[in-house]
Amino acid sequence: MTLEFRNGSVVFAATDAIVNAANSHLMHAGGLARAIADAAGPALAAECDLIDEVPTGSAVATTAGDLAATWVIHAVGPVWDGGGSGEAELLGSAYRSSLEVAVEIGARSIAFPSISTGIFGYPLELAAPVAIAAVREAWAAHADAIDAVAFYLYSEREYGVFVRAGEAGS
Repeated sequence: MTLEFRNGSVVFAATDAIVNAANSHLMHAGGLARAIADAAGPALAAECDLIDEVPTGSAVATTAGDLAATWVIHAVGPVWDGGGSGEAELLGSAYRSSLEVAVEIGARSIAFPSISTGIFGYPLELAAPVAIAAVREAWAAHADAIDAVAFYLYSEREYGVFVRAGEAGS
């Protein structure tokens, strides 16, 4: 069970499932969600339109349209509000829920982005240890159902922060 860190976009990960850092209405207005929607084609948006609001800290799956992955798991992380509104628990829950959804749909390899650290404003240095701990915990609980988990970090800064947090939490 080795967690991998890769520099690049999760959009192009050739895994069973990629995780989308989504909002609760699964709208693809900008950022990673827009990039995934553009690459997946109209089938993804049509499927998302059929899903009711997804609570913060939860995840749901859709098919992946034209992406290399088979599934997109839409994880709703928290909007940063200074850290006193349960953001860490909600962020951890979004990652754990994503792995639970992966098990339910039979996805054995999963690629994660950094959830909530873009327009949701969660500080990267605080989010990385929460994300890594939650993924390791959920993966350990489902080790028989999940073969590979990787974080795809878009920028060099994201990649460096996650690698350091992964080494510190080993």
